[in-house]
Amino acid sequence: MSNEGTKTIPDDQKPVILLCIGCSLIASSVFLFLKSIWKACYKTSKLPRKATIVLFFEFLVSVGAAILTIVAMPHLDIVTNVTILNGVAVLSTLLQVIAQCTAKERNRFLLPSITAFILILLGYTLFLALYIMKDPTDIKMAIWVGLAVGGSFLVSFNWWETYFRLIGDNSSSVFLKSLCKDMTKCQNVLHILSSLLRIVVTACVLGAYVPLAKMDWVIVKSIPSRETRIIAITIGIQLISSALCHWFAVAACKMHALRRCFILPLYLASLAVMALLVVPVIVYYQEYRISLNGTASINFTSYCSVVVDGRNQSLKDSVFPNLVLDVTHTLCFLDMSKITDVGILTGNELVPMSWWLGLVLATLHLWYLNVYRIQRTQDLFVRRLYEGAFIEQSLLLNTRFKALETVMVYLCATMWHETYDEMMNIIISIFRLDKYRPKTDPKYNDFTFEAHIYFDDAFEQVEGSQERHLNKYAKNLVEIIQQFPDQKVIRTPYGGRVVITMPHGNNIVVHFKDKELIRHKKRWSQISFDYHYFLFSRSYFYIKNHNTYLLALDGDTDFQPAAVMLLIDRLKMYPRVGAACGRIHPTGSGPAVWFQKFEYAISHWLQKTAEHVFGCVLCSPGCFSLFRAAALMDNNVMKKYSTKSMEASHYIQYDQGEDRWLCTLLLKQGWRVEYNAASDAYTNAPEDFKELYNQRRRWGPSTMANVVDLLGSSNIISQKNPSISKPFMFYQLFSIISAILAPATISGVQLVCSLAFILNIHSAAALVMSVIPPAIYLGLCFKLKADTQITIAAVLSVMYAFLMLVVTMSIIGSMVKDKTILTPSSIFVIAMTTIYIITAIMHPQEFPIVFYGVLYIICIPSAYLLLTIYSMVNMNNVSWGTRETKPAAGAATPAANTPQTTKQKGRFYFCGTQCNTRPVLLFEEQEFWMELQGRYLKPLPDDKERQKKIASDLRELRNKINFAFFFLNALWLVATFTLQVFEAVLSIKIPKFNYSLVETGDKIQIDPIALMFIVGFALSVIIQFLAMLYHRVYTLIHYVAFLDTEPREQRHEKQDSYQQGKKVFTTIPFVSTNTNLN
Repeated sequence: MSNEGTKTIPDDQKPVILLCIGCSLIASSVFLFLKSIWKACYKTSKLPRKATIVLFFEFLVSVGAAILTIVAMPHLDIVTNVTILNGVAVLSTLLQVIAQCTAKERNRFLLPSITAFILILLGYTLFLALYIMKDPTDIKMAIWVGLAVGGSFLVSFNWWETYFRLIGDNSSSVFLKSLCKDMTKCQNVLHILSSLLRIVVTACVLGAYVPLAKMDWVIVKSIPSRETRIIAITIGIQLISSALCHWFAVAACKMHALRRCFILPLYLASLAVMALLVVPVIVYYQEYRISLNGTASINFTSYCSVVVDGRNQSLKDSVFPNLVLDVTHTLCFLDMSKITDVGILTGNELVPMSWWLGLVLATLHLWYLNVYRIQRTQDLFVRRLYEGAFIEQSLLLNTRFKALETVMVYLCATMWHETYDEMMNIIISIFRLDKYRPKTDPKYNDFTFEAHIYFDDAFEQVEGSQERHLNKYAKNLVEIIQQFPDQKVIRTPYGGRVVITMPHGNNIVVHFKDKELIRHKKRWSQISFDYHYFLFSRSYFYIKNHNTYLLALDGDTDFQPAAVMLLIDRLKMYPRVGAACGRIHPTGSGPAVWFQKFEYAISHWLQKTAEHVFGCVLCSPGCFSLFRAAALMDNNVMKKYSTKSMEASHYIQYDQGEDRWLCTLLLKQGWRVEYNAASDAYTNAPEDFKELYNQRRRWGPSTMANVVDLLGSSNIISQKNPSISKPFMFYQLFSIISAILAPATISGVQLVCSLAFILNIHSAAALVMSVIPPAIYLGLCFKLKADTQITIAAVLSVMYAFLMLVVTMSIIGSMVKDKTILTPSSIFVIAMTTIYIITAIMHPQEFPIVFYGVLYIICIPSAYLLLTIYSMVNMNNVSWGTRETKPAAGAATPAANTPQTTKQKGRFYFCGTQCNTRPVLLFEEQEFWMELQGRYLKPLPDDKERQKKIASDLRELRNKINFAFFFLNALWLVATFTLQVFEAVLSIKIPKFNYSLVETGDKIQIDPIALMFIVGFALSVIIQFLAMLYHRVYTLIHYVAFLDTEPREQRHEKQDSYQQGKKVFTTIPFVSTNTNLN
């Protein structure tokens, strides 16, 4: 449309077309500028030292792009304009040759690079010769051709950075190395400066060329609507298609579809565009010749004169025929009857083919590169964004790929009082992983692993014996592992160790801990593993390279190898990811488990995805999470994590939710925590009411303590952690305030509505009635034992469940009574139901869980009112609460430790076979364990006085926090009560609409606090819903990439080779001495 003589847009309106071309040129620069501004504000904004060199090249590129597209191309034919873009690879091929010549090893792509350089130069030579030979006296055409060649050569400087990095890596040049390092550290500021420079240069070239070409900018203000619509649609298609092409190209690389969905389509793009433009020209020309019915003989020149140039300029019919004729106009200078002009059109098949083949050979190495799934965009492409004018060339020449190293994964499972079946779950899962990544098969080299199981408090005192024997839970594990013959028993300073070699070469190491030798509980097991295997063992050397990971597991976790692989991908691709968790599925049966299934689903579907997208996941569950060793051993992470609880608040934050506290430490240190929705793991959930309440009694105060800790350090964290911004911290502040006010909100809003509707009483009276039961329960919780509190809560939960059914029916009844659905409560219920159903549809494999939502709704008072009261009042109880067992009546009491002889110290039995008495551990490892136990893991002394003091401090802390917590809820209730008493004055009145959306003339009164709650909660859910949609897209990309890269023989396995085992009852004497085993 910008070519002289085209009639879709008249000549006097060409400045508008040129302006749009300029906009398409700078569109990517504008996006880059905005993205870099955001990254500089929220991540890093270091100033570059060598900005002049970078900006010099950016200036050359921007000048070349503007001259090529704005000045030269409008005067050339369509075939040349399409094919000349492939010639911008000329400098890239030259730099490829230099980079490969400076490489220390032989490169098989040297010859293709040299050939590509020669072909592109040949194309330029033929292009100049053929156009100048057409009419040597046409000085203007010579100028346009020269500007096209010069502009495309300057554009080829666009990818200098890619090859300068390669040359710098292969050479000893300090300047190149420092330049590349400076560009990496300061890329955000450099991108801001370069994008601004490109915008300014493009504007200057455009502003200077229009008056020089004797055109007037005034026409921009008076362009007709038809031409405006044509231009807007055309440019809009170009901008949108370029952006989509870039996004799909990135997605194709991440999905491991490099060849078929990235390289091949980009190779064929210019040929397809040329065919798309030229074929309609030929078709229209042939149709016109056929329409003459042989009455006249016409050639292409006559066709151009009569049909193309002779058409009515004010034609108002369809746009497409006019566009085809405009394309034809750019070819009308050719006389198809002359061999020379046919040669110019096709360049004797050499000019376009030379450029195209040159581009293909210049990027031939891409066919042989191995791309890892979900590779980071910055590892896929050197430059952050695309070039709008030559999208396919910019993607092909901008590509770079990073080699990945083999990683080491340590599985660390903790056990305590798991059942036989629960232990079988994790053992089977580990054996699945052994078969999936056999150590004996060299073709699986992406990761290796070693499994460790730490069994806490594995020994007990047996009456009549001076030695400590395995308890019944540890014996269950022994009964499972004894089936495998390749075992090695090792005496250790903390108890005993059994090393099992699995069928495919990987090892399981079972650590039986004696709590009289080493500190027990889950946190201390993780600490002992981290210090031993990340400091003492050889894996210490891998930590510096970020390629050693720890998979934290519970003793009952069931998982598939694919789930581990998906978590490894996250840490492997993103160096600042310190931890990644998967989708946890609670297993079991009964109403308590059904409630948890929906609760877990909503938490993962919406809350965790929102945290992942907008900031960081705040809690990576200890039952199935992958941690980076370098993150765990970072300053103030493991050192702080191994801190012994000294104050009352420590017992709540440190010991009641150790996984959340560990994530808090990682976030404070600047690490990112992520969530992968396709990584599924299954763990047993509490099946009875009491166990569920005791579990949440631990989780509730711990969650609140850690979130408050993060909010208190929000300024420091937002500066240190690039993934956490102040808006994200504000989102967390809103969430914690909502959680604190949940009891008052449920009592003052939800229950009030139902009571007022059922009993037909005033809302203020309904509020008083709704507050009385929870207030009585609150008072009883301070006086009664925990078990009695739970019993009362269970009775009240049943009563509230029936009441919540009435609440649901009351909302429906209110819609029918008021003959409208346009009330805030009705809109809220319909919107939330719709969002939850759509969210479930977006998770098709989990869709049946949505039916548990009915149980979840009627249990809201129990979960967010009664449970909150119970957990807050009992926060001074720091016992674990689940899987605890009481000593059986008449059980033997532990005997006092008595000195043992050397012979007794050497006695160590396993599977009925007496092992030799010599130490098995290396002396250095023995010394390490002794030092580690003395510094961090020494059993805590049984200090009665200190225990009394801690219990007193916990009660005092409980009282202070409960006063503030329930005082805020009381204020919220008083405010609600006041507004309801004076609802005639203070309520908000909105017009009432019927089902036909016709205003009835009546008004609906709304409580301001209720409206605020509805709006706030709805806004939060909508934000989470949008984050979920975004997260699902990238989860799909990751999962498709995984399926494409999974070995075919493993993909087609129909059945799990390892089935659930049956319990074998045997007696296994395994005894440990309560002494230092040197």
